[in-house]
Amino acid sequence: MLLQIPDVLSKAQVAQCRQIIDAAEWTDGNETSGYQSALAKRNQQLPEGSPAARQVGELIQDALGNHALFFSAALPLKVYPPLFNRYEGGHTFGNHVDNAIRYLRGTSFAFAAISRRRCS
Repeated sequence: MLLQIPDVLSKAQVAQCRQIIDAAEWTDGNETSGYQSALAKRNQQLPEGSPAARQVGELIQDALGNHALFFSAALPLKVYPPLFNRYEGGHTFGNHVDNAIRYLRGTSFAFAAISRRRCS
């Protein structure tokens, strides 16, 4: 079941996030791809450990942790930090199979990927 959760971030928080990520250095999105998704993935991504990704990721995770609907619906033990992707100039992410497990680089933290969707 997919559940839409409105108003996780305020308009001011969204503007703050956009300001940070728009000024950040972006890299090839395939840095985090598995073999199959690398065949279909053509986009850019903030490096997972970049200051911008950490700052915006923490803001989003704090907002989710304080959102009663998210917390009661997900009952999270752990939350994988978000990945930030952008698509421009003909970028796409075609049909692919995600890795069943993703590891947070440099840690033993693993995330069982059920599904990921690109939000616009």
